[in-house]
Amino acid sequence: MTLPTIFEVVSLVAVVGVLVADLAIIGRRPHVPTVRESVAWVLVYIGLALGFAGLLLWFGGPTPAGQFIAGWLTEYSLSVDNLFVFMLIMGAFTVPRQYQQRVLMVGIIVALVLRGGFILVGAAVIAHVSWVFYVFGAFLAYTAVTVWREGSAEDEEYRENVVVRLAERVLPLTREYHDGRVRAVVDGRRLFTPLLIVFVAIGTTDVLFAFDSIPAIFGLTHDPFIVFTTNVFALMGLRQLYFLLGGLLRRLTFLPYGLAVVLGFIGLKMLSEALHTNTLPFVNRGRPVEWAPEVPTWVSLVVIAAVLGATVLASWVHARRESAPALPAAGEPSDEREVRRG
Repeated sequence: MTLPTIFEVVSLVAVVGVLVADLAIIGRRPHVPTVRESVAWVLVYIGLALGFAGLLLWFGGPTPAGQFIAGWLTEYSLSVDNLFVFMLIMGAFTVPRQYQQRVLMVGIIVALVLRGGFILVGAAVIAHVSWVFYVFGAFLAYTAVTVWREGSAEDEEYRENVVVRLAERVLPLTREYHDGRVRAVVDGRRLFTPLLIVFVAIGTTDVLFAFDSIPAIFGLTHDPFIVFTTNVFALMGLRQLYFLLGGLLRRLTFLPYGLAVVLGFIGLKMLSEALHTNTLPFVNRGRPVEWAPEVPTWVSLVVIAAVLGATVLASWVHARRESAPALPAAGEPSDEREVRRG
């Protein structure tokens, strides 16, 4: 079923309203959120995403609802993996913790605006160039292999992208944060604070991540509205998740492997779809490949949920084993009392 236009317009307006309200709340009271507060807001945003999926089911049927859930799970998982890079950026620019909420929120809004343009371009390309799924599928398969090879090894150093380096070179900057303001007067000169550069760093770095995630979502649905809303709902709860997970991100040891499997699965799904709708003259003489399977939405949803669930469970078991005290070897005293007895 096609989603009603009025539903799409109202949904986008409502999402923008939530983002603006969230930004206004942060601007009024910058602080470091407690664990309880972070958990509450993460649950709120998860509830909003599931509620939106329910509305899609009501207005559009099971297909768009299933596509949204599968895309949201994929995007959310990729975003969790990217939180580690956000931590590196905060550390590289020594952002005070009370301003990190605002940095993340503004960076996410910048990323959503840039991603929106990326999604529109991607939808236009898909609509006019059918063989682009060969490119997307091959790219995701390559990315999956790369992620799998890198495993859980993380780059401990943040490298500034071209946009950030250009901004630092062109803009007049001060080294102080000046109570979280973007501009400040220093010795009679109006200068930008490092906060502006951090906004740019978070936003543009997140767009680089989109080169993996957005083709993956297009592999699950061709509807740009669903692609964009999966990005919105995944990124909206990212700020609270950043403070909630913190050092726990390092304990998700097997998350990169799970993401590699998900990206590989979607890449193969896109290649299969490209074969099924083939028009390239050098592939099967320009005719569709009939034996190429069509993967239903519910299968994608089950595979993604199962892989991510198994990844989290395996990481949890591994972390428990790593933190468990080692048993004493044969003949060694088991505790201090036995040492004293000896």
